[in-house]
Amino acid sequence: MALRDIYERTFDEDIATVNGSTAGCPECGGTVHTNSFETACADCGLVIEERPIDHGPEWRSFEDQPDDPERTGPPLTPTRHDRGLSSEIGYDSTDANGTVIPARKRRQLGRLRREQTRGRWASKAEQNLGHGLAEVRRIVSAVELPESLRDQACALYRTAAGEDLIRGRSIEAMAAASVYAACRCTGLPRTLAEIEAVTSVSHARVSNAYGVLNQELDLPAVPVAPAEYVPRLISALDLSIATRQRALDLARRASEAGVDNGCRPTGVAAACVYRAARENNERVTQAALGDLADVSAMTIRAQLNKIRASLGASDHEQAQKGDLSV
Repeated sequence: MALRDIYERTFDEDIATVNGSTAGCPECGGTVHTNSFETACADCGLVIEERPIDHGPEWRSFEDQPDDPERTGPPLTPTRHDRGLSSEIGYDSTDANGTVIPARKRRQLGRLRREQTRGRWASKAEQNLGHGLAEVRRIVSAVELPESLRDQACALYRTAAGEDLIRGRSIEAMAAASVYAACRCTGLPRTLAEIEAVTSVSHARVSNAYGVLNQELDLPAVPVAPAEYVPRLISALDLSIATRQRALDLARRASEAGVDNGCRPTGVAAACVYRAARENNERVTQAALGDLADVSAMTIRAQLNKIRASLGASDHEQAQKGDLSV
């Protein structure tokens, strides 16, 4: 006898049936229990049905998306021109089971890959968008920035393309400017020279592109405090922890005193690191600090004079009689 002739309806999860209300166990007539995995008899242990079919809806409703029934497939990503909806044909010579793909099938896949590449772009603007987003991903990977900032930079570049800010400007320059703008908006201590070093465009073009983004899109860029650059300079020069703590204290006090007003924060940070290193008798040249901070040695000396005027000279500096030689 088929199970559908015995049971007229399905069982709810974790609700036991009672003899008399519905048919019991077909073997002993005992009480039948149904949970989320199986339907079994509580007396003899007979498993009547395994993994019952859920006839409810396939999707779940959330408060922020009450009318969106989709929950399958990969998430959308702003790093692709089509937001990751298109499929990709790989270059592996084996299938998912590890079996070698025959040569005839590989040639067919090559033809499909070629046709997919040709029909990937709906317009020239979409092709330029894909090229720009790929450049943003490359720069983020080269500078070793987090994925969250990569998504923000790609979204910023997509917005700039939608506002027609790319026209007449270099795609590489706008991509680099988008990465730098994302760093400025999140407060991540990265200089324009670091972004420019991994691109093939000049400093002036990247700076001009960032100015366009900042002015046209009204970016919420925040100034980076000099203390944010201190750990990077200390790590690059392999200085001691005591020097790092002293440089951080100097940088915070310099910001509170307003020394960094109207000045490059990297220059103030380099001056704080230089003064802290001299106080701890560690040999650091102003030229090496200038190369790391992308400032000149003259800028470091000027910031040192401002720091000494605002915070006063230390005992070590007084002993050295204010020696600021490189």
